[in-house]
Amino acid sequence: MLTGRMMLLTIRALGGTMRTTTAAIAAVLLLGALTACSDDGGDDAKPPAESSAPAPDPDTEFLAAVEAAAFASWEDTGPTDDELVTFPPLWCGELEAGHSVAYLLDDPTYYPIGQDWGTAKPDAQELIVLGTESYCPEMRDQVVEELRATGAY
Repeated sequence: MLTGRMMLLTIRALGGTMRTTTAAIAAVLLLGALTACSDDGGDDAKPPAESSAPAPDPDTEFLAAVEAAAFASWEDTGPTDDELVTFPPLWCGELEAGHSVAYLLDDPTYYPIGQDWGTAKPDAQELIVLGTESYCPEMRDQVVEELRATGAY
């Protein structure tokens, strides 16, 4: 790369005028100033924002767990995904209000049953565990403890 002095000598050798020489010197100085001010990514650079994985969708998580469980109650006819995802938010609301799993299973509003499908009680108990894992994980231990205390889990 040409230094300022070498550039000046080159311009004079080529018969440049004073104006050309001044412009060339100014360009070299400007280039040097810009290079000195460039960001080299040193300590002043901001760290990249940490990318956090989005929270899992409770519906997707719940439906995947239900599919993996392959409940025997639903071998012939089972609920649609839309029917199934209505239950866990209801269960969580009742559990957070202080109700028990037995309360959920004794009340037809909360028992997982539909027009054309039903759920055996052991499957319903497991379904409530899966629902709490996905929708209100802070309630899961309480649900499991209650089911174990009754010998159901």
